[in-house]
Amino acid sequence: MMEDITSTVEFQMSLLLFVALGGYLLATRIHQSAVIGEILVGLIVGPSVLGLITYTDFVQSLAGLGAIILLFVIGFEFELSDITNWRYGVIALIGVIVPWIGGYLTSLFFNMDFYTAIFIGTALTATSIAITANVLREMGKLHQPFAKAIIGAAVIDDILSLIVLSICKDLGATGELVPMAVALTVIKSIGFVVIAAVVGIKVIPPLISRMDATKLARQFPEFVFIFAMMVAFFYAMAAEFVGVSAIVGAFLAGVCVNRVSLKHSLDIKLGAEYLYIIFAAIFFVSLGIIVDLQYLFEKPEMLWFIIALIVVAIITKVVGCGLPARLLGMNTRDSLIVGFGMAPRGEVAMIVGLIALTHFQDMAAAATDAVQKEYLLQLGNEVFIAIVLMSLITTVIVPLVYRGWFFRSEKKPDAAAGVQQ
Repeated sequence: MMEDITSTVEFQMSLLLFVALGGYLLATRIHQSAVIGEILVGLIVGPSVLGLITYTDFVQSLAGLGAIILLFVIGFEFELSDITNWRYGVIALIGVIVPWIGGYLTSLFFNMDFYTAIFIGTALTATSIAITANVLREMGKLHQPFAKAIIGAAVIDDILSLIVLSICKDLGATGELVPMAVALTVIKSIGFVVIAAVVGIKVIPPLISRMDATKLARQFPEFVFIFAMMVAFFYAMAAEFVGVSAIVGAFLAGVCVNRVSLKHSLDIKLGAEYLYIIFAAIFFVSLGIIVDLQYLFEKPEMLWFIIALIVVAIITKVVGCGLPARLLGMNTRDSLIVGFGMAPRGEVAMIVGLIALTHFQDMAAAATDAVQKEYLLQLGNEVFIAIVLMSLITTVIVPLVYRGWFFRSEKKPDAAAGVQQ
């Protein structure tokens, strides 16, 4: 009977929110962002320590919703021109090339084979803006030039990383590069961003304004908000359909509806803020849950490679993104903020880890020698753990650096006041 209760959606949802509350309490104790508290509590209740929650399909689904809503809300703070600046493209391009080279050479230094090195290098190209954008939002810095550079470059970076991932998958699966597959990925990614932006600017705001003026909106003020959320998830779905990260689609949707003026309907931003409070908290908790640190106790020698990979991951993004930002006119402080802000890896890096794991499992299944089979399975697990931990640590470091270094003397704006506006 007890097992039946713990497996219910209601129990799991209440447990996740209870854990999220614990993250807030921990954050107040250690004087850090709520994001840090939620990730650390996720580590404690996850497989690494207590094993109370695992990364089930249910947790994964809720985390996905949280990431989409988070980037939808972040999109409200930006104009389309903020993500089409050519300077951001330069930052993103160099910020992909340098980390890939760094990850590849680091893997070779630790005597990993060619294909493993390619997977590791590809994992380092990704940038996850969810954490960085949330911290900048908490600090009231989203309108600063460095924040716009981070968001704009990260969106372009996501597209470039998916192109690199396509190359990685071709090399890993067939041992050779398929130019047509790479070209198709490029065309689909750029085409989606352009079409989504044009439709979003030319069609969606006028349509919402007309909806707001109808008798239906006067009778049901929540009607327009539901439509806006439908647009956000539709954009996220369309992005995934063409091979771009869902959060890029959600971000573009937020950019497209951010200047709609409503007279009779509920405020879209206010409604999304309350959804964000719930689901984004679960998203941050899930980042801690997904990692199982028990493996490091079984394989302690992997710790040196993981430490080296984390250091290289941070340095290559700081140099690869911060240096071009400095050369393009930013001051040293803002350039470093951009470099560190691009350091977090996220869902793209974890996707690379899963592809690597699957690749080695397939090779192991085809192997006839038992020793070789065991070696391939072990190698796949090592690569996956290394990529996931690298992604997690680079994600946690950014709030610490921002709050402990760049914005140490500044106070966080009143969040409650921000919601009421």
